[in-house]
Amino acid sequence: MIGENGEQLGIMSSREAMKLAQEAELDLVKVAPKAQPPVCKIIDYGKYRYELARKEKEAKKKQKTVEIKEVRLSPNIDTNDLNTKVNNARKFIGKGNKVKITLRFRGREMAHVQQSRHILDDFAKQLADIATVEKQPKLEGRNMSMVLTEKR
Repeated sequence: MIGENGEQLGIMSSREAMKLAQEAELDLVKVAPKAQPPVCKIIDYGKYRYELARKEKEAKKKQKTVEIKEVRLSPNIDTNDLNTKVNNARKFIGKGNKVKITLRFRGREMAHVQQSRHILDDFAKQLADIATVEKQPKLEGRNMSMVLTEKR
């Protein structure tokens, strides 16, 4: 049992605790119900809920969400176009996002899937200074994709 000012009141029955809470015109709240014995505190319940909500909101503010940005390529991409895509991916990784590189195959390009894998490997090599490969290149249907993340 914890009093309204935070002082320890020791172990007591629930009736005694309720009586103390009513005398102080406050609520009896189980702070740690799974503890042995359960820990209760005499506080204003509305104020307690407000404080919990505020702490939760503060924790959410400090959280950083990581987005997955996608860069799409085709097997017959030219070197300058590839460099432009690499620069875009570099910006995304610099902002702390993950980058999914997708190589799309259309029509007869499906016959040359293994020869096109080097494009993804080159892409990863060009970004090796700031990024690591989180998910290796994998063929899924008509797309081959891999995921890059920021180096730690």
